[in-house]
Amino acid sequence: MARCLVIGANGFLGARLSDALAEAGHDVTGFDRYSRGSRAFSSPDIRIAAGDFLNTADLAAAVEGQQYVFHFLSTTTPATADSEPTVDVRTNVSQSIELLSLCVTAGVQRVFYASSGGAIYGPQRRRVFDENTAPAPVSPYGIGKLTVERYLDYYATTAGLDAVALRISNPYGPHASPAKRQGIIPLTLDRIRRGESVIQVGDGSMVRDYIHVDDLVARILRMVDTRPRYRAYNLGSGHGHSVAEVFAAIRSVVGRDFDVAVVPKPATFVDHVVLDVSRFRREYGADDDRTLTEGIAHTWTEMATR
Repeated sequence: MARCLVIGANGFLGARLSDALAEAGHDVTGFDRYSRGSRAFSSPDIRIAAGDFLNTADLAAAVEGQQYVFHFLSTTTPATADSEPTVDVRTNVSQSIELLSLCVTAGVQRVFYASSGGAIYGPQRRRVFDENTAPAPVSPYGIGKLTVERYLDYYATTAGLDAVALRISNPYGPHASPAKRQGIIPLTLDRIRRGESVIQVGDGSMVRDYIHVDDLVARILRMVDTRPRYRAYNLGSGHGHSVAEVFAAIRSVVGRDFDVAVVPKPATFVDHVVLDVSRFRREYGADDDRTLTEGIAHTWTEMATR
């Protein structure tokens, strides 16, 4: 079993990944600020490393002695990066590069980087994207993700760092924070729970690839025990759903209709992104995922108990 450091262990994805790694028997350290005084993960076996991602000394101490580092922390969201691109560059991109350098110095065996399976590909004529598709991001968030991926290549080439980019689609599930203003499923369910109008960006035809967080984490766990053959993997369901279809599934789960407020689509939004996940399936096998309706029901049930 490996010594694993999860950067961003108190976030939505990082917490679920930390719990899963610990349950699988790995020695897990969770790095985050823990500024709210609470822990998003539940395993008592996870070692706490409280620190600031923007503090290089904190990062250096955290990576020391680790075999695998999972970089699942972002200082921005697509919305905040869009409104302040330089913040994304000065914090997210710059410090991610610093982290990779520290991993080289510490002799880390492998880095798993949570990239984007949507924004990184950008608006193109095709609707299904495999890893050989040339990325063409137009949003600051996607540009930042691609920049960090290129530095994965740089450190692999110059220092032999074994690094893998996980191009994750649109994850959702229990404990996703609506406060982040990211993710149509948790945001919509939270607004319904509060009796507020649901926000629809654009005309409802925008298509995305949605994956339940537990199905995503199960994929990542399979990559830990066997060295990946490639530098990048699409991690998604391989199926696309429009906003209108997502809302229809939500209506069937919650058992009622809801008011919808339509807002303009930002210029950087991509209309249609579905991930071709055949590379992952050829290497790691097929998946037994929840359907979209099953995943939404699981999320709604958890949210109702908060």
